[in-house]
Amino acid sequence: MPLLEVNSPARVRQFLDLPARIYQNQPQWISPLDQEIEAVFDPQKNHNFAHGEAIRWVLTDAAGTVIGRVAAFINHETPQPDPTQPVGGMGFFECIDDQAAANELFEACRQWLAQRGLAAMDGPINFGERDRFWGLLTDGFTEPNYGMFFHQPYYQQLFENYGFQLYFKQYTCYREVATALHPTFDKAAERYAQEHPEFSFRHANKRDAEKLARDFHHVYNLAWANHSGINPMSLDKARDLVKQMKPVLDERILWFAYAGEEPVAFFVSLPELNQIFKHVGRNFNLWAKLRFLWEKRKYEQRRDKKLFGVIFGVVPAWQGKGVESALMVHARHEFMRAGYHDIEMNWIGDFNPRMLAVTRSIGARIYKTHTTYRYQFDRTRPFERCPIIR
Repeated sequence: MPLLEVNSPARVRQFLDLPARIYQNQPQWISPLDQEIEAVFDPQKNHNFAHGEAIRWVLTDAAGTVIGRVAAFINHETPQPDPTQPVGGMGFFECIDDQAAANELFEACRQWLAQRGLAAMDGPINFGERDRFWGLLTDGFTEPNYGMFFHQPYYQQLFENYGFQLYFKQYTCYREVATALHPTFDKAAERYAQEHPEFSFRHANKRDAEKLARDFHHVYNLAWANHSGINPMSLDKARDLVKQMKPVLDERILWFAYAGEEPVAFFVSLPELNQIFKHVGRNFNLWAKLRFLWEKRKYEQRRDKKLFGVIFGVVPAWQGKGVESALMVHARHEFMRAGYHDIEMNWIGDFNPRMLAVTRSIGARIYKTHTTYRYQFDRTRPFERCPIIR
């Protein structure tokens, strides 16, 4: 089975076209935009190339039909908690139900990373941030949220039969917005109003993009940047994120808690864009952009919209003191007024018991599970799962 590096427009097209065949009988599948996949592998658009490199392949059968694809990558700036086991990444895996074909793709990644001094690979992950294209869907095969892949159920066996081991699970949790919160949440909100008059809870103002970027940057770096594998975010990166997402932001679902004027917590959500993109198609050309605007306008008028919880965080000094509860009370009321019916909260790691406790406390249930695997090149080395955040 020839393994071919993706190094020409024809190979790029083969890489992008394979999923449509893999999922042609899966009505739940919603394709990511081709342009967003390609941006991951474009050094002009992906800043990770400044300190890293990537390669991708397609695998064909004897007749020349593409039956698999994969990518491998390394970012030398990614924190390596264990210097004795530097870890690279593999991702964007798609394959027919054939273990030999999958093994050839996995082995190509292993060899490429080993030649560059890596001792393990995590996958399937993204050559970029964890907020998208991260993890293998192993439970909850419903329509994917924006920025996440749908996968065939048999992929799990392809990974595990090769020797990948569970490193961590990331959960997507679901609740109906109108479902009442536990009475303790309202009490927490009332207590904060009485005991902390300097505290305020308010949604973002997307017309003030600079403040939104600065507030997000401040909370993110204090609440998240110390977690394993997560780099601090520059203010310029925060500005870029706000700029990129501004056309689809609904400021009513981006909430911050402030102690005085200092942002100390956020709950950042977006309209679930795949509910729009599924009517648009893979190629975001001029016609697709016009169709997107039309579908977006129709979607905004609905009273059964879905919002997508992107990230939730509280700066360490205020964790466990009820800020989370008060923030949710204020945000929920606005979500309902804005016409949102369902909420899915993405990317809650099983290594983060505090966050899982928060989701349980608001009545959310685990709805989907993505799994991040690790493959250690030294098969005699004892395997350790991702450390629990204490």
